[in-house]
Amino acid sequence: MKFADRLQNVETSAIRELFKLLGKPGIISFAGGFPDPALFDATGIAQASAAVLANNPGPVLQYGATEGYGPLREGISRFMAGKGSTVAPDGLIVTTGSQQALDLIGKCMISPGDKIIVEAPTFLATIQCFRLYGAHIIGAPIDADGVDVDRLEQLIDEHHPKLVYLIPTFGNPSGAMLSLARRKRILEIAVRTQTLVVEDDPYGELYFDAAPPPSLLALSDTVPGSREVLAHCGSFSKILSPGLRVGWMIAPPELLTKAVMCKQFSDAHTSNLTQAICAQYLTMDRLNDALAVVRKTYAERACVMAQCLQRDLADAIAFNAPQGGMFFWARLTGVNGQCANAADFAKRAIDQLVAFVPGAPFYAHDPDLTTLRLSFATADVAKIEEGIGRLKLALG
Repeated sequence: MKFADRLQNVETSAIRELFKLLGKPGIISFAGGFPDPALFDATGIAQASAAVLANNPGPVLQYGATEGYGPLREGISRFMAGKGSTVAPDGLIVTTGSQQALDLIGKCMISPGDKIIVEAPTFLATIQCFRLYGAHIIGAPIDADGVDVDRLEQLIDEHHPKLVYLIPTFGNPSGAMLSLARRKRILEIAVRTQTLVVEDDPYGELYFDAAPPPSLLALSDTVPGSREVLAHCGSFSKILSPGLRVGWMIAPPELLTKAVMCKQFSDAHTSNLTQAICAQYLTMDRLNDALAVVRKTYAERACVMAQCLQRDLADAIAFNAPQGGMFFWARLTGVNGQCANAADFAKRAIDQLVAFVPGAPFYAHDPDLTTLRLSFATADVAKIEEGIGRLKLALG
C-alpha cells in the first residue's frame, strides 16, 4: 500500500511497545502513565451515570454539539474558576481527552516544516502528534524548576516557532514544576514575540502538599495581551477517569473556531453520555474528597520511592523528588562502572520482573541515554519497595 508521506515521520510508541513485555507473571511495573484504578470514585461515577440516565436520557444518548455539552462546559468553567482562571463556557470546547486537543492544535496550526519548541524531555505523544503534521521540533532544556526560560527565549528569538508546547506543572516525564517567576516571564516573552504558548495541564491537581503556582492561564490576567497568545489543555483523565475520555481546550476565539471545524471532521463530538456523566459528577460535590485521597496516596508512594531509590541505588542514580504528579525522572550516573545506559538497564530490569521507561523516546532529538522515567501511581507501597529492590539486582 502507498501510505501518506506524513507517516514516514512517526513510529509506533516505544512505551506502547514496552507494554507488550508486561504480561509476564509477577512483573512489577513502574512504566505506565496511568492513574491507579483503585482510586477512581466508582461509586460517585455510578451515581452520576444513574442520575443522567434516569432524567430525560434521550438528549445525552443523541448526537450533540461539536463544541461540547452545555452543562459540562458550564461545569468546566466553574472548575477553572476554582483554579483562578476566568473562562466563559463559550470560551472552551470539550475534547475527547486532552490528547485530542493537542491533535486539533496540530491540525490547525502546523504546516510541514513549521518549527515547534517543546521541553526536552516532553510528553512522547505530543512529539508524535506534531511530527505527524510535519513539524520540525526543537527541544528546550529543563531543570528541577521546569524549562530553562533563558534558553527558551533564545530559541524563540532564533527560530520564530509557530508555537511553544509546555507542561508547566508536574510534567510528563520530568515531574518538574515551573516556578512562578518563570511562568510570568514566559507569558511576557509570548507577548513580546507574539508566539502561541500551549499549556498542557493534566496533572496540576495532583499536588502533595502546597498547591502549585497558578497556571499560565490563571496568570494571563496579570500579563496584558498574553491571553491572546495562550492555549490551555485540561483533562479529567488523571483526576476522575481516563475511560470517560473527556478533556477540554481553552484558546483564543479564532483558534477555537478552527478547532471546532476540524473536530467536526474527526469525531463530530465527544460522547454526550460521558460528558453528561462528568457534568453531573461536578454537581455532586465529590471531586475534592476524591482528590484528597489521590493526593495522599500518591504522596506516600512518591516518598517511599524516593527513600528506596536513595537506599538501594544510592549514588548510581540521581533524581529530584517530585512535588506532585505521577513520575520520577532519574539519571544513571555510571558510578563505579555501573550501567549508565537506561535502555540496557531496562532490559536487565525486565529479567528481574520490573519495568520502567527509558528516557530516550521523550526527547525530540539528541536524547540523554542515561535518563529514565518511573511512575509510582499504580504500584502500592509494598510493590514499590520490592520493585526498587529488584532494580538494585538489575543494576548489578
